[in-house]
Amino acid sequence: MERKHIMRVIAVANQKGGVGKTTTTINLSAALAEKGKKVLVVDIDPQGNTTNGYGVDKSKINNTIYEVLLDACPINTAVIHEIIPNVDIIPSNVNLAGAEIDLIRIDDKFHVLAKALDYIKNDYDFILLDCPPSLSMITVNAFTAANTVLVPIQCEYYALEGLSQLINSINLTRKELNPKLNIDGIVFTMFDARTNLSMEVVENVRNNISSSYHIYQTIIPRSIRLAEAPSYGQPITIYDPKSAGATAYRSLAEEVINRKI
Repeated sequence: MERKHIMRVIAVANQKGGVGKTTTTINLSAALAEKGKKVLVVDIDPQGNTTNGYGVDKSKINNTIYEVLLDACPINTAVIHEIIPNVDIIPSNVNLAGAEIDLIRIDDKFHVLAKALDYIKNDYDFILLDCPPSLSMITVNAFTAANTVLVPIQCEYYALEGLSQLINSINLTRKELNPKLNIDGIVFTMFDARTNLSMEVVENVRNNISSSYHIYQTIIPRSIRLAEAPSYGQPITIYDPKSAGATAYRSLAEEVINRKI
């Protein structure tokens, strides 16, 4: 049955690295798929960790998001279908690191990804864009293509570091390039219930920004099983479906589905 519209395009982003951005992209997409949603994951990080985390060998793929952005291949030829049931992926590899220079020569350089996604977006309920941990031209392309930005925040002392910069980047993109862009919400990751610090970080963020931005109720725990799953090329919902991490991402998926933007 053909879908008349996409529910939303979500850029998963934080300009601070190591916050669980890729973990969230992989496992949220898998949890959405479990709930019957058709999902496209677009890896736009040159490190290609989302590509690896879904079991795709980066060294053996010819068509990636890099070729799509440079118009070297049609976007549909870069899609790897049914990497797991209901999830397709457009992979990435280290070649994408050169896109910053290549895109400079392209007219309307900030809308390249949005224009490419226009050809296939009606095939999906959700498109998740895994952004690099920096404000690059690739990240701006993601913000221009997206409806919303989902922001993972690690439960650590420097949790708010870079958040104001990210929000400024989103606001600037909204003003100059994509007036429909909104912050989807903030999700806490790597929560350790054994430490007072994790609780303090959650309370601090909620007290400081909950009046301005949506904060998801689901908190993603720190988990060895979550850390192990990518090395097996599987999301946590498949690697250990009864684990606390799998339960948390299913809960987050439910919240994302029900969130009205």
